[in-house]
Amino acid sequence: MTVKGKKITDYRKLRLRNINSPEFSHLKLLLFWPVFGFMFLFVERIGVRSEYFPISCALDDLIPFCEYFIIPYLFWFIFLAGIHIYTLLYDTAAFRRMMRFIAVTYTIAIAVYLVFPNCQELRPEEFARDNVLTRFMTWFYGFDTNTNVCPSIHVIGSAAVMFAAWDCERLGTPAWKTAFAAAAVLISVSTMFLKQHSAVDVIAAVPVCAVGYVWAYIVPRAGKRKNNINI
Repeated sequence: MTVKGKKITDYRKLRLRNINSPEFSHLKLLLFWPVFGFMFLFVERIGVRSEYFPISCALDDLIPFCEYFIIPYLFWFIFLAGIHIYTLLYDTAAFRRMMRFIAVTYTIAIAVYLVFPNCQELRPEEFARDNVLTRFMTWFYGFDTNTNVCPSIHVIGSAAVMFAAWDCERLGTPAWKTAFAAAAVLISVSTMFLKQHSAVDVIAAVPVCAVGYVWAYIVPRAGKRKNNINI
């Protein structure tokens, strides 16, 4: 189906009987999300440990708490959901590669949490300012645990969106690439200024993302080039 010159997947034709068709089989990759949800629920709420290894470094002491970073921090949810919707509609090949990246990186993160249960103890006991943002952070700290933080899933998810956007033909312009990269960096930095993560958590996410990038983008393309040469 084409809308305003753009080809989009027509999900009105989706039926259970054609879910395995080339047009709709990519939707089965969404099943990873409930699986991940259960795994994260297990490490956070069910498989609670008696001891966690605290993560911190000297750089954390140099980064002040700043409640205004809650804006890019929460934007992460729109960032992640938005790229899912966009790729599902306009670029299912990019969606497949993004889900390949997410599946391997998020699974690695959960495996680390299971083998190496960790936490951070950086949250301020009181805030220097009293405003709607600090009051929200008080509630958020009570809702969100300080465990299972290294590597940071917030950082990994931001990288997933950035790479997926770079992979999309319509978003592959220098301006869009720069915008998505800037957003991913800002979101990652926000985790440290809100004392949700140590700098160690952010740095630890980098090699995890590197593994995911190779698995999702380099390996498939190398295999495709090899098959073309053989043909």
